[in-house]
Amino acid sequence: MRIPVRPRNGPYTPAVRQQHQLNCDWRYSTINQAEDRKVHFDILTLFPKMFESPFGESILKRAIEQGLVTIAIHNIRDYAAGKHRVTDDAPYGGGGGMIMKPEPIVRAVESILESENAPQVPIILLSPQGRPFTQRVAWDLAEHPHILLICGRYEGVDERVRELLASDEISIGDYVLTGGEIPAMVIVDAVTRLIPGVLGDPVATSRDSHSDGLLEYPQYTRPPVFKGHAVPEILVSGNHAAVELWRRRQALRRTCERRPDLLDKAELTAQDRASLDALTREGA
Repeated sequence: MRIPVRPRNGPYTPAVRQQHQLNCDWRYSTINQAEDRKVHFDILTLFPKMFESPFGESILKRAIEQGLVTIAIHNIRDYAAGKHRVTDDAPYGGGGGMIMKPEPIVRAVESILESENAPQVPIILLSPQGRPFTQRVAWDLAEHPHILLICGRYEGVDERVRELLASDEISIGDYVLTGGEIPAMVIVDAVTRLIPGVLGDPVATSRDSHSDGLLEYPQYTRPPVFKGHAVPEILVSGNHAAVELWRRRQALRRTCERRPDLLDKAELTAQDRASLDALTREGA
């Protein structure tokens, strides 16, 4: 199931908002790793320079150089009217802080999408009020060739931006940041690494924490013994089947110990459940 997106000339209706709450059973294995796919991100922000270093290093830099990802940063202030390019104002009803005005944001989105041939583009408002960003959401977003992210600031964004533009609201956690720029970076990073060809190992993403609802198993590298702590013998045994079984059981153990809440939604086999029963008897 793909996330609902705002129809080109339609508002963010209550029906669309309700549909977001139903998307808890996504299956993110539908991305064909052999596909020649690319993703374009448009990011609306008041602070474009914040993105220069994160997008100019490591995997994101290589993905851009390879043409697998394109990113356009748009300064919301460029779309504000008047000599001073004002983008915020005091809230109606009183209260502290400033609210981001709707006109510059709407004008920016309309300008960006006016030449868009695709009938639907996810327009995501980064907000602490949004639904949680998870690996499953990242997989779903990775199916879209074009994603638009709006970074809020100050005390928030005028509610009419949600009503007129946003097809989705996403939060990266139950805490408050100074703006939506860091959440936008998180989403771009998480989605980009899922695009076929971005990572050197084509199956790397299937082994990550949360890829199948579990935390990742422990990882080791050389030296074999460090300050009295040795690598588990099974990992140097050469028995690949035994290694995979050990890794699965360790993933189950770690999830049970650290994030038991994930087990309710994880895709577990009968053998997994037997392993969990054994861990419960051991006291995990």
